[in-house]
Amino acid sequence: MITRIASVLSQEELAAVCAGLDRGAWQDGRLTAGFQSAQVKTNLQLPQSDPAAREAGDIVLRALERSALFVSAALPRHVYPPLFNRYGPGMSFGNHVDNAVRQIPGTPHRLRTDVSATLFLSAPEEYDGGELVIEDTFGSHSVKLPAGDLVVYPSSSLHRVQPVTRGLRAAAFFWIQSMVRDDGDRTLLFELDTAIGALTERGSDRNSLMRLTNCYHNLLRRWAQL
Repeated sequence: MITRIASVLSQEELAAVCAGLDRGAWQDGRLTAGFQSAQVKTNLQLPQSDPAAREAGDIVLRALERSALFVSAALPRHVYPPLFNRYGPGMSFGNHVDNAVRQIPGTPHRLRTDVSATLFLSAPEEYDGGELVIEDTFGSHSVKLPAGDLVVYPSSSLHRVQPVTRGLRAAAFFWIQSMVRDDGDRTLLFELDTAIGALTERGSDRNSLMRLTNCYHNLLRRWAQL
């Protein structure tokens, strides 16, 4: 399931993140890539230890906590600390798949990557190219969102960043270990949760809504891994 989540960052938060990143010490993104990814990756990335990356990451994590749509779509158990990259003219990241397991920096803990996320930090008119292209069973999906918007998608998907031909594309990216491991199960829960919300807004029959809500939580109780 590919889901767009609009305005995860407020304008104030977006400005704070971008100002912080401007102070960061950017490095060749291939330094953090595996062997296969390094063959097709050309970008800049902030080291995880950079204070600017940590401060910006904290802002992003606080914003995610208040996003009901993010919680509904990803059902997060653990969120990997956000990373940050930049693409200038001629930079791109060819087709690749994310590592199935990531070590959380500075801890002995590992995270299974069920859901991948890209948070756009540059406005679309600031650069040409740079689309995130996600492949699934229905074909290729090109994503280029307003600054502050997020897209989440299954980490099992092949994906790429198209070459940037003008301007600068900045983004945060991270992974989520979901309480519900299977993408199909997460999709069913998301659709049910979304429908319950829509019916609630329309003032539908309360007893029927309670029965649907009960179904939602019983399914979550059956599938959740804690």
